[in-house]
Amino acid sequence: MSSTELPGVRAVVAAVPPVVSAVKVAEGEEMRSVALPGLTLAVRSRPPGREGLPPALFVHGLGGSSQNWSALMPLLQDVVDGEAVDLPGFGCSPPPDDGNYSVTGHARAVIRFLDAEERGPVHLFGNSLGGAVATRVAAVRPDLVRTLTLVSPALPEIRVQRSAVPTGLLALPGVAALFARMTREWTAEERTRGVMALCYGDPARVSEAGFREAVAEMERRMELPYFWDAMARSARGIVDAYTLGGQQGLWRQAERVLAPTQLVYGGRDQLVSYRMARKAAAAFRDARLLTLPDAGHVAMMEYPEAVAQAFRELLDECGGS
Repeated sequence: MSSTELPGVRAVVAAVPPVVSAVKVAEGEEMRSVALPGLTLAVRSRPPGREGLPPALFVHGLGGSSQNWSALMPLLQDVVDGEAVDLPGFGCSPPPDDGNYSVTGHARAVIRFLDAEERGPVHLFGNSLGGAVATRVAAVRPDLVRTLTLVSPALPEIRVQRSAVPTGLLALPGVAALFARMTREWTAEERTRGVMALCYGDPARVSEAGFREAVAEMERRMELPYFWDAMARSARGIVDAYTLGGQQGLWRQAERVLAPTQLVYGGRDQLVSYRMARKAAAAFRDARLLTLPDAGHVAMMEYPEAVAQAFRELLDECGGS
């Protein structure tokens, strides 16, 4: 049994196939399903502006999905052939057969996808949990990564912000189930406002249409019988990764990354501390740092133009490919 597996859950999930509403697909986007040994991944793509562009892969954070990159992807479709993956158990991807939601498990899923599709090396993007996953992929499989762009990556902190503690508590046995019971009467609108208050530097920047789309996605997620299980095990995977030492430690792996790296940190981030920006810039051997004082935890959704410009500058430094 993996360190993030909960006894008896896999059989329950398998016995109750989810019947949920359709996921939001923006104009110009396409969704497809990729079957791999032990898992199936949903992949969101946007056709590139022209033939022959280098591939890019976008990896979302805890509780997110490939939709988190829908604001950024069109801004880069003239320079990369972009795809965004739903990690196992999130978005439209079902849980993995082995129940492994660790950072290593998610990284293995990304590696399997890139190997199967023969898309590497890619320009790899990651946010939060996806940033930790992308860091691990870049460290253990440098052949798969051209450049690395990390938005508020979930790298270990000695002093975690108080506002991030409730998310970390999801890793404790029984807490996710307790929270699910306590919030059973919450509406999708209430849940969405809570998430936005935690993740955005200024939730007022979200348009009414954007908020309604987020509510619809929240309603869809809450229909999934494995939603809280995926959240709890993935949160536990982050906590486990924070405690790993030696060559498997995320900071040690950051030091091993060879790919040119763009770091993006938000000054109002309540989940990943802004003070970690300089430590990250020192850890990655070929790093550039973009700090956005008014951004929260999801700068690619709040300030996609700024993130796109930073990547373009990184691309120019690397010769445009």
